[in-house]
Amino acid sequence: MKDLEREVERQIEVIRKGVEEIISEDELRAKLRRSLEEGRPLRVKQGFDPTAPDIHLGHAVGLRKLRDFQNLGHRVVLIIGDYTAMIGDPSGRSKTRPRLSKEEVERNATTYLEQFSKIVDASKAEIRRNGEWFSKFSFLDTLNLTAMITVARIIERDDFEKRYKAGEPISLHELIYPLMQAYDSVAMEADVELGGTEQKFNLLLGRQIQQNFDQEPQIAITVPILEGINGKERMSKSLGNYVGIAEHPNEIYGKIMSIPDSLIMRYFRLATELNEEELEEIEARLERENPKEVKAELAREIVRMYHGGEAATKAQEEFEKRFGSKRGTLDLGDVEETMIEIEDSSIWIVDLLRKLGLVRSGAEARRKITEGALRIDGERIENIDANLPAQPGRKYLIKLGKRFRRVELRRKMS
Repeated sequence: MKDLEREVERQIEVIRKGVEEIISEDELRAKLRRSLEEGRPLRVKQGFDPTAPDIHLGHAVGLRKLRDFQNLGHRVVLIIGDYTAMIGDPSGRSKTRPRLSKEEVERNATTYLEQFSKIVDASKAEIRRNGEWFSKFSFLDTLNLTAMITVARIIERDDFEKRYKAGEPISLHELIYPLMQAYDSVAMEADVELGGTEQKFNLLLGRQIQQNFDQEPQIAITVPILEGINGKERMSKSLGNYVGIAEHPNEIYGKIMSIPDSLIMRYFRLATELNEEELEEIEARLERENPKEVKAELAREIVRMYHGGEAATKAQEEFEKRFGSKRGTLDLGDVEETMIEIEDSSIWIVDLLRKLGLVRSGAEARRKITEGALRIDGERIENIDANLPAQPGRKYLIKLGKRFRRVELRRKMS
């Protein structure tokens, strides 16, 4: 009996590390005890809506915790939200998401499946799509599900409440999203569900809906949200402030080098696998060393995790070649920033260079582009017909020869 309790506490200690909240730890302890007694692994679920093609470092925070569960012998269930993605998770949103087509969702889902294995052991995971059950839902099934919760409870959600008070529109299909995520837990008979802290309402609703279906409520575990490379909003593809784990090593390295110094330790804690002793040593070094040296170490470590040591070394060498022979010579935070309003959803790169004052004429812009002098976010651009899209919150790093500009493109409001 003592051995059983020691193993329960060992697993609790592993699970507790790096998470924000466990609801509730006593219930989790009871589930673990029963799991060990019966030889039945817990079913640990996390859902991913393929609203964009890449998994980023923000997603990886939860995925690494799922791997911890795998290492403890439990069954990880990855839900590809092919149906919920067509709504889009409203959590933390100030407005309705654009709806995606089935074709867009399917393309994105394919890349998710390929990238999961970079973090979890996909061969030992159960990978399901929630279209398996939602495609069979009748209208009566939907009505029965919506009858399990009141509008008042849904509006309690922080994001819905803010939008309602601000007079921002809330579409009816958005109100159904949390119920759909909750029903995923019913379909999978989940023992545990993971999600970012913004997912707490959805995770708790899953507990309630499971009880309505006579299931034991799942344990809700929230993990921290990783800020994007601009240091403001959470990491998000739609905000253009993400680092995709499948991106080219040079791209990953360059993006990490652009984060504010204030985020260095947070990225070390949430985006790497260093132990507490190593983290404390790095934190101490930050007080006495140039932060750019430590940031370069962070960039190398993240590239190494997803592409290997050789790729990390080459990415560092390429970055130093582009931005200075000494590490950190260029302080990307000091690069002049510009906001340009454009008429359409994108701007011709030649026009952009003129507006930034980097060239005197279109002819000069074309010549420099064809000579290979232009790089955008570290990538060489040689197509004179290229266009750069406007993405809310996205700031491009433009390098022409030895001159730099950081630019945000915004579409003029009609």
